[in-house]
Amino acid sequence: MTLKVLIASDHGGVNLKSVIVRQLKADGINFIDLGPKNADNSVDYPDYAAKLANLMTQSNTKGILICGSGIGMSIAVNRYDWIRGALVHDETTARLSREHNDANVIIFGERLVGELIALSCVSLFLKTPFLEGRHRKRIEKLGKS
Repeated sequence: MTLKVLIASDHGGVNLKSVIVRQLKADGINFIDLGPKNADNSVDYPDYAAKLANLMTQSNTKGILICGSGIGMSIAVNRYDWIRGALVHDETTARLSREHNDANVIIFGERLVGELIALSCVSLFLKTPFLEGRHRKRIEKLGKS
């Protein structure tokens, strides 16, 4: 089954989202940009986190969320039982979020993470497998599948 990537931001994450979208296109990755298209109007991060979360019920789907700090998106998207969203700041946290936590959504703060680091993190996140083993029982304790 082909991986599908969903991506969304609020107005504070539009610029980084556009950089990531360009790279997803260049890499030939199947993705859906859930908006917003520009930062002209202020939008509410919970609305875009909900939009993404509600489409994350499909198998083999990963998500990318961006806001100014990443904190608002993290709080909003992790309210959904089927989401394991990880706010990452570097390649190590991106890799570990997949290996140890089976994260299905990666979250960035546009004001805190540079473009090159974000692109590298997305690449790692999309290709890194969950290690299973001892980590599976910990994920199960979260009550999220």
